[in-house]
Amino acid sequence: MSQPVDRFLSYVERAGNRLPHPTLLFIWLCGFVLLASAMASALGVSTSHPTTGELLSANNLLSGEGVARILQNTVSNFTSFAPVGTVLIAMLGLGVAERSGLISDPLSGLVQHAKGHGLTFTVVFAGVMSSLAADAGYVVLIPLAAIIFQQAGRHPLAGIAAAFAGVSGGYSANLLLGPFDAVLSGISTAAAQLIEPSMSVSVAANYWFMLVSVFVVSTLATWVTARWVEPRLSGILVDSASEKETADATHGSSISLSGGLKAVGIFTVLFILVVASGLVSESSWLRQGKDVISSPFMKGIVVVISIYALLSGYIYGRVSGRWRSGRDLIDAMEASMATMAGYLVLMFFAAQFVAYFAWSNLGIILAVQGADLLTEINAPAPILLVVFIFVAALINLFVGSGSAKWALLAPVFVPMLMLVGIPPEATQVAFRIGDSSTNIITPLMPYFGVVLAFAQHYKKDLGMGTVISMMLPYSVAFMLGWTLLLIGWLLLGWPLGW
Repeated sequence: MSQPVDRFLSYVERAGNRLPHPTLLFIWLCGFVLLASAMASALGVSTSHPTTGELLSANNLLSGEGVARILQNTVSNFTSFAPVGTVLIAMLGLGVAERSGLISDPLSGLVQHAKGHGLTFTVVFAGVMSSLAADAGYVVLIPLAAIIFQQAGRHPLAGIAAAFAGVSGGYSANLLLGPFDAVLSGISTAAAQLIEPSMSVSVAANYWFMLVSVFVVSTLATWVTARWVEPRLSGILVDSASEKETADATHGSSISLSGGLKAVGIFTVLFILVVASGLVSESSWLRQGKDVISSPFMKGIVVVISIYALLSGYIYGRVSGRWRSGRDLIDAMEASMATMAGYLVLMFFAAQFVAYFAWSNLGIILAVQGADLLTEINAPAPILLVVFIFVAALINLFVGSGSAKWALLAPVFVPMLMLVGIPPEATQVAFRIGDSSTNIITPLMPYFGVVLAFAQHYKKDLGMGTVISMMLPYSVAFMLGWTLLLIGWLLLGWPLGW
């Protein structure tokens, strides 16, 4: 690693770690948003919605109405915050599987066949593909990658970084079409029809580009992991408690591999048959008249994974002889939940902050103002497209939802860039590049706290700055590599999709 880059990342790490504890940071951010909303409202800060023309004014959360809203919704803000229930349910099942030895025992054999760059590429690739399974990548793959890397004798934080880069940084890419494609194409179609009423943007408008992007993102992340991330992590020692847990989990694996895995294998076949029976036709019980992607099965995939992991872990523990009674199952679930105490406190205040930011309208106003700034730049079409990628990336640091951002930006940029010869498909794919690349470096992304909690399992005093500095090389690589791929693709005249 070059010294200037290392010094810069070290500066980012030190600056980030000077921030208060993540929970305290979100408490302070809540207070900041409350004060900012009052000031912005007093100053009459506002903007117009680019689609409806509706006036969007800053809302004063310190007014009587704002305080009443806070008091009435504090509980629901927390209980309905997506990362809370999803992560807890996933960890119930995964905790059983991990503490029974089901995860660590087979991995000791797996890593003998997938080492070095191959292991990293596999983890990132799985992360990119996990976007089809909603939040499963965040709550299942990222902690699993840490265990896999540690079993391979590599730093567990490198596994977390590689998986996070694939799951979140490569979110837009996939080998298959998913719900996000449908959402974006529908918004793009409405925006394009402002110029050409008959135009329609296909759900597969970016398919070929995103298909290739899966391998580009996976390759870039593999290179960044080996070139930048792992060398810097060599100076961070894993807590002895985490090493002991891994050693305890792997103890006795020879017994488990003989009987426990055979029993789990039989159960897995039966489980797959049951699930397949619910997906075989559109009227099946797990589809309820819908296609597989939008079915109850896919929407509840985290629950399915948790149930499978819990039952498999229990079977493995009992057959291997590691567990003697059902009490061991309960102990495993309780121990798994005990490790999530700090996470729950963090998520409580993070949920309040996200809600306050949305209620204040400050995020929407920032997004629209950023869009207006880009429209004032008088530059050639290719440069505008590149600038738009960076603007989308910047806005993504403040507004989390991809569909919400595109609903705001598409009515402005799709027609504008159409008028200079850039088709809606290209504008849409440029947005996807910018939107994905900075997911992994913004603490405002809901699952950033999840990743931080997983990382602190291996280093309890690890700060937010360490995670940001760890992920920044991925973000830069994705931004530059993906942008160059798009420019080259367009220059060659290749279709982005169909």
